Amino acid sequence: MKHRKAGVKLGRTTSHRTAMFRNMVTSLFKYDRIQTTDTKAKELKRWADNIITLAKRGDLNARRQALSVVREKDVVNKLFAEAAERFGSRAGGYTRIVKLGRRPGDSAPVSMIELIAADTAKSKEKKPKKKGAKASKPKTRKAKSVQPEKEEAASAAQDGKPDDATAEKPKKKIKTKAVSAKGTAKKSKTKKDKTSETAENADDSQKKD
Repeated sequence: MKHRKAGVKLGRTTSHRTAMFRNMVTSLFKYDRIQTTDTKAKELKRWADNIITLAKRGDLNARRQALSVVREKDVVNKLFAEAAERFGSRAGGYTRIVKLGRRPGDSAPVSMIELIAADTAKSKEKKPKKKGAKASKPKTRKAKSVQPEKEEAASAAQDGKPDDATAEKPKKKIKTKAVSAKGTAKKSKTKKDKTSETAENADDSQKKD
């Protein structure tokens, strides 16, 4: 059974493998990101998470355990000083693996492993608050815009005065009636003129006879 045999061997001896990962962990905490193969990056993620957990603990025993793995003392001091602010709100997942494709020559899959910054965690926490605030604003504006219209209609009904929209309609109808009245007056005048002309013509013809 495969008990107490976690990790990968990578075709190397135990001493060679531990020395390699100690160097890689030191470089990762020193430069915040390194480039390596996929299998090494996945195994390095375990080593880095264990060191960051020790740094968050922050006591003397944790510092000595970290110094037994990381090769540079300045890197350990910097990590322990920044761990509380940088990784304090996170419970694991301190690194990110980004696949870059294949390496020219042996065509091995290559990835970049990097430490997650504190800015990304803060920005993710603030985004849902902004969305909720924006969604609540239009509701209050709609309620405010509807209330004045209702109040104006109610006050107009109490005073017995028509609204602006209702007052404009009869004016238009009156104008059309006035125009129609003028047209009928003109028509009646023309008819009277014609009748008077016919009557004069008839009188002239009787006189001639």
